[in-house]
Amino acid sequence: MYAGLSDILNDFFGTHFAVSFPPTFGTMVAISFLLAAWTMKLELKRKESLGMLSASKETLVIGKPASTSELLGNGIFGFILGYKLGFIFMESAQFFNDPPGILLSTKGNWFGGLAGAVLFVYLKYREKNAEKLAEPKEKEILVSPYMRVPEITMAAAFGGLIGAKLFHIFEYWSDFMADPVGMFFSGSGLTMYGGLIVGAIASIWYGRKHGIPALQLSDAAAPGLMLAYGTGRIGCQLAGDGDWGIINMAPKPGWMSFLPDWFWSFKYPHNVVSEGVQIPGCEGKHCFELMHAVYPTPLYESIACILLFFVIWSLRKRFRVPGMIFSIYLIFNGIERLLIESIRVNSKYHVAGIDFTQAQLISLLLLATGLIGFFYLRSKEKKGIA
Repeated sequence: MYAGLSDILNDFFGTHFAVSFPPTFGTMVAISFLLAAWTMKLELKRKESLGMLSASKETLVIGKPASTSELLGNGIFGFILGYKLGFIFMESAQFFNDPPGILLSTKGNWFGGLAGAVLFVYLKYREKNAEKLAEPKEKEILVSPYMRVPEITMAAAFGGLIGAKLFHIFEYWSDFMADPVGMFFSGSGLTMYGGLIVGAIASIWYGRKHGIPALQLSDAAAPGLMLAYGTGRIGCQLAGDGDWGIINMAPKPGWMSFLPDWFWSFKYPHNVVSEGVQIPGCEGKHCFELMHAVYPTPLYESIACILLFFVIWSLRKRFRVPGMIFSIYLIFNGIERLLIESIRVNSKYHVAGIDFTQAQLISLLLLATGLIGFFYLRSKEKKGIA
């Protein structure tokens, strides 16, 4: 397993980077967001060209000096950036030992934070002062839906991070109660469905605020959501972040003989969560592997979701009724996760003699919602209502 991209380079190209950076999982998550944003932009452009969406008017005021809220916002952003960068500069060894943990913790450098705040306030003041007019003017512009993709992506990322952390806390409530601060600010411990649900709510809220219908936005996002999940799981597989399957002691089936053994069962050597037993002769932080081989479920999910992306992408032009493509996405998502949960390690709930995981419950709800939405919208399409 590879904690950082530098470890991949060391293994495949014989380089000798001493630190594991940038983090493999974090990099794949960033790539996933970019892919989701790119596919959404393509779809919003297509929908606007077909008349399904239209640009909205916005009025800009040109020539005004920087407002208090603008200066305050820049100051807060500059403080956070300087607070973290100052710590990274002063304590680089500690940062490279655990980048996600440091970035999501309260650790930082106060001098760096104050310097960053002053710098960003000054830059905003200078920018607005250079544009200042004796008589500020109003200018009306047209903003197409696809132009809002960066802001929609940021809303999804922010909401997704909060949702992924909160749902993980709910899933492992006893661990949270034992160490609430440590668990909340830990760089690990994120739940996919929490990120999906809260990120989607944040994106839809932003879209509706700017005149983009929720169902049209959901359809435009659906293919990219499936692709992003698939590429994100590649990061889980490469890093060995604990999202693996149950123990698999069964021999590899004959029909899989052409595939490497790790495709069927894997011990995740050098996993980033340091779980398992010490690897003989290994020194350093990531020197553990699982005692027993498990199903490499992140690998299976990556393959399944990337293939499903191509299916959804090929279907997107066949339906004009808003919500159909998103309903199909929910159906595929629910089925895929229900199947993988049968061989995946997860915390289980016990209600009325029934054992189930949080992901199984949510995937059932998503599957049911997708089926209801698909057949309801299909009936509207046949009646020519939509």
